[in-house]
Amino acid sequence: MYCIIIFVVKWLIGQEGYDRLRPFSYFKADVILVCFSVTSPASFQNVKEKWFSEIHHHCPEIPCLIVGTQIELRSDPFVVEGLSRQKMRPITSMQGERLFRELGAIKYVECSALTQKGLKTVFDEAIIAVLDT
Repeated sequence: MYCIIIFVVKWLIGQEGYDRLRPFSYFKADVILVCFSVTSPASFQNVKEKWFSEIHHHCPEIPCLIVGTQIELRSDPFVVEGLSRQKMRPITSMQGERLFRELGAIKYVECSALTQKGLKTVFDEAIIAVLDT
């Protein structure tokens, strides 16, 4: 039996009260998925500045995948306009690829829970990461 931890960055932003409890959720994990929304540059930045280093500190031997989510919104005019007003853009696949290499994660994958595009690939890659370790 394997344990996959899905670490959704957006849900945990601003919840510092859980900082001491969160490491207990890593116990017995076989793979960790650090997820961020491609339409949230802040969540992308937090992968680098907070979440990956925390996970690597507590679980240096556990494979970690970086997952860009909500890819269907990358081309949504409303979302793009909203980001543009803040002088931001959606995170590109190339930026995600660059981040995973910089951090030393196992892989970068993208998906949409809404359309299910790439969803199977995310879990396939998580399984492969576990079996390869």
